Amino acid sequence: MKLTSILSAALAVGSALADSFAWERLEKDKALLLVVDLQEGLYTLARDWDPTLYKHNMIAHAGIGAIFELPTILTTSAETGPNGPLPQEIYDLHPNAPVIRRGGEVNAWDNAEFREAVRATNRTHIILAGLVTDVCTAFLARSLRAEGYQVWANIEASGTTTELIRDISNQQMLRAGVNVVSLFAIACDLMRDWRNVPGAIKLYPWLDKYFPVYGMMARAHTAAIRNGTVTDAAALLPN
Repeated sequence: MKLTSILSAALAVGSALADSFAWERLEKDKALLLVVDLQEGLYTLARDWDPTLYKHNMIAHAGIGAIFELPTILTTSAETGPNGPLPQEIYDLHPNAPVIRRGGEVNAWDNAEFREAVRATNRTHIILAGLVTDVCTAFLARSLRAEGYQVWANIEASGTTTELIRDISNQQMLRAGVNVVSLFAIACDLMRDWRNVPGAIKLYPWLDKYFPVYGMMARAHTAAIRNGTVTDAAALLPN
């Protein structure tokens, strides 16, 4: 059997198993953001994303905690070696967040200080992303699920060495009941209603920075109103 056939079969099984879990809503008052090993050295292993886009996604993940004022925990793995520190932009977003610098534990949940920090928040809805997807994200996500937490893995802010490894790792998490979702899905579920706080007034500038396709849509709408004209070509398109 070809590798592609094996992968297709595995993905189909994973999808079927994932459907056996009830849909979970992400609640802001129960949510905790984890920034897991998004380190400058490990960044070089994220080969499944365009490098410019992936750096942006890493910072955007940390930005979720800032805009929604979520308790946030930062953690690194052996940062004094080649793994390196977190980008300064992440520290700047969370100057008062606890930073758990693990000496060697690969799975963050194996570190007692990290476990205690998570438990101390009394939050049960965990949002996370890590480098690399198959280890830092998937190991921790499944460990959290085993402990009874509800988990949302930000698919855009986790990176790994190949697309094949990424896809298999995401399927492993889905089979464990992890919600594998996008940045926009996380933001919308936390917000729930554009009239909430933070809602449209705060989220539009945030989305313009971290999810620019939505920001540019809003800009185009504003420009059309201010411009007040329709070209002959645009007038031919159906409303």
